[in-house]
Amino acid sequence: MKANVYVEFYGKQLVEADLVAAAKKIWTNKGNKCADLKKLNLYIKPEDNTVYCVFNDDETDSFSLGADE
Repeated sequence: MKANVYVEFYGKQLVEADLVAAAKKIWTNKGNKCADLKKLNLYIKPEDNTVYCVFNDDETDSFSLGADE
């Protein structure tokens, strides 16, 4: 079974795969290898226009959902 997750709010549509890809890019831009990422939790907070990431239960970071429209 293949599932897709979409979050829609204030005229924006977020796709799970895009959010995961953005988080993985943060991980690799920090000098880490993709193979070293064993667990990824994403917390989407639309009111802050931010996605909060937890990598392997111990490293954190965040990224913007884009400019407010």
